[in-house]
Amino acid sequence: MAAPTRRAALALPLLIPAAARAQSWRPGQTTRIIVPAAPGGTTDIMGRLCAQHLTARWGTPVVVENRAGAGGTIGTMEVVRARADGTTLLSGNIGPQAIAYSLFRNLPYTAEQLAPVAGQIRGPNVLVVNADTPVHSMTEFAAWLRGNPGRISYASTGVGQSTHLTPVWMLQLLKAEAIHVPFRGSGPAQVEMLAGHVGFLVDNLTGVIEHIRSGKLRALAVTSAERSPQLPDVPAARETLPELAQFEVNTWFGLFAPAAVPAEAIRSINADINALLDTDETKQRFAALGGVPLRTTPEEFADLVRRETEKWGGVIRKEGLQLDAG
Repeated sequence: MAAPTRRAALALPLLIPAAARAQSWRPGQTTRIIVPAAPGGTTDIMGRLCAQHLTARWGTPVVVENRAGAGGTIGTMEVVRARADGTTLLSGNIGPQAIAYSLFRNLPYTAEQLAPVAGQIRGPNVLVVNADTPVHSMTEFAAWLRGNPGRISYASTGVGQSTHLTPVWMLQLLKAEAIHVPFRGSGPAQVEMLAGHVGFLVDNLTGVIEHIRSGKLRALAVTSAERSPQLPDVPAARETLPELAQFEVNTWFGLFAPAAVPAEAIRSINADINALLDTDETKQRFAALGGVPLRTTPEEFADLVRRETEKWGGVIRKEGLQLDAG
């Protein structure tokens, strides 16, 4: 390797400390990760995984606080109002951080009030029914809905989440009707599904894959363009019926911070989370959940969030959906 020029050599002492400072930022006190959902779902799992990792890496406590309700907007508002010093983070997702901006007419925060920090995990949603339900395929599912218009219920993890909008889009394409029953997160929705109190659920594969493997829930289709390696016998919805040929949804999760948090803190937290995502243990754990690490720079994550916001805005406008927040 050629030796650096005198000009480059003189610049190195200035560049290296700057890079080191970007990687060595620490909060110096207890940090909160707000989870805008109930315990038990993917948003909560990711928040706790990040908290455990950052606690060990920083040497100061990182605690998880669940603030469920209003499709994730209550927890999001707590972060928006927090001091922008890096000690309050949001374990966010596609619902309150992309879908909500078009769905709610009086949303109490804007995209500009949050800084995307780091991706966590991405993966498809999956359509499930209780194992006792006499529906074993998408053809039977469509016939079941059409034969019982407006009488079959479906759970979601909250109004405005992808678990709400994904079935809305699917029902529109199938020209079918069903009753939406929102819950305060994936955990409570799963409880009702397992009890047979609701007809179906479209949830993150990461959240329900263990119930599918145990045989308590039956997976009818995944929402991604291709089949999931974790459920190779479960078809992609778009391959099952002509009406669903263009249907494709992937969900994602990531860390956000108040918009005014210093760039130094954002880059350091991003590097710390990416170190977690790079480990073989994390990759194996995410694969078991049915997802893959969402490894990004802060800029790449911001671009993803922007594209998803635009995509779901188009879907929501086409459906004519508008709700009041809260």
